[in-house]
Order: sequence, then structure tokens, then C-alpha cells
Amino acid sequence: MKKKYLSEILEKYYNEFNNIKFIDNDPIKIPHQYKLKQDIEIAAFLTSTISWGNRKSIINNAQKLMNLMDNSPFQFISQSKKKDLQKFNKFVHRTFNNLDCIYFIMAIKHIYKHYNSIENLFYQIFFQYNNNIEMAIHHFHQFFFSLPHDKHAEKHLPTPLKGSACKKFNMFLRWMVRKDNRGVDFGIWNNIPPNKLVCPLDVHSANTARKLKLISRKQNDWKAAIELTNNLMNFDPLDPVRFDFALFGISITKNIIH
Repeated sequence: MKKKYLSEILEKYYNEFNNIKFIDNDPIKIPHQYKLKQDIEIAAFLTSTISWGNRKSIINNAQKLMNLMDNSPFQFISQSKKKDLQKFNKFVHRTFNNLDCIYFIMAIKHIYKHYNSIENLFYQIFFQYNNNIEMAIHHFHQFFFSLPHDKHAEKHLPTPLKGSACKKFNMFLRWMVRKDNRGVDFGIWNNIPPNKLVCPLDVHSANTARKLKLISRKQNDWKAAIELTNNLMNFDPLDPVRFDFALFGISITKNIIH
């Protein structure tokens, strides 16, 4: 496929899906309920964490999480006591169970206690490791699981050093970092360049990327996500992950790419 034609396809679907009409049927609608930066960050982190499977189910369960936090996630994270976490004992989203949920809330509280935000912690690690996003995600993972926890919780925030594509966390980073003023991504983190991000990779986007010859690797792992991102840099070296919208759009419209 010629680069010019591929560029036209990517731009077409990027423009079609990166607009406010996209929000209503996507998990990103949950953090879009909030105005306070801390509320957006916490809601986005928890919503992205459970973002796999049916989108309607993701949205419904993410909203349940917000309701359990009295629709004020930052206030709840800041002021909750151990007894307040009992209300999450019946929460489940697929394999994300009540114990996972409670641990994630405790870990976020721990981050806010020591760093005041997820952004501050992540950027400090990112800077420490010379803007290496792979190492930043890995060491964020290590800090996040530094409290006593059941190992089961770790499957919901994996590390690239074990080969995971880290789709959900890369999507969270896209939400926080990208600033294109289209009303979808928030762009409320100011210190990480968008061209350091890695494109979120799941089964659907990977299959679409292979049809477009943007991935040659067969596994849907970290190396495939890097390969995809590097190839997308040929079309936008400053903001390659914006084409995540295009891959999503092509995959759900099921258009055949020749």
C-alpha cells in the first residue's frame, strides 16, 4: 500500500472519530463528567483499568465505581477510611474483582499521599529514566504494587518488561497527555511529549494495523505496540498515537482495506 494512500486513510478515520460525538459511546465519557483535574485523573485511571470487553459494560461498571465514590473520586480518595472501602466488596468487572478494586483505590490513595497526583509520580519516573516510556511504565507499576497485595491485582496493570502491550495504561496516557483541542483527549498532563507515547494495542487495532502493513509481528505484545508506533511516526512524528482513533474507526466500521 502506497504511503500517500495509507496517509489519506489514517487521516480520514482520525478526523471522523476524534470528535465529541465519539465520547458518548466510549469509556472516556466517564472522566468527561468531571471538571476538577484530580477527579478527571482518578476517574480516567480507574476507567481505563477496566476497559476491556463490551464497551457498554465497561461504561456501566465504571459509572458504578464513580457512584460508589459518591461521584467525587478525588474527595473519596483523599478522605476515605478503611471502613469506607467495604462498599466495594460486591464490585466486579470480568476478572477485576472486589479485592483488586479495593487495592487499586488504596494504591491511588498512596500515590496522592506521597506525590499529590498520578501525574507527579509518573513524570518523576519518566524524567529519572531519561524519557524512556517503557521504563517509566515499569517503575510506575513497581511503585503501584509496593503495598501488600494479592498478585492477582497485577494482571490489571501489567509491565512492558514482561512483554505486555499495556494497552489500557497506554490509553490512559493518551487521554492525559494529548492536546489537540478536539474535545476527546484531555491533555491535562503538561510535561510528557505526545511523541513519547506508545499506541494502545488490542486485538482489533492490531488486526487492522496488520491489514495496513503497520505491524509485521504476529504477537500482540509490547514489541508489536512499539513497531506500530514507530510506523505511525512516518505519518506524524510529533503525535503518532492520534491514529489510534483511525485504527479504532476502521476496525468497528469493518471497512476492507486494499
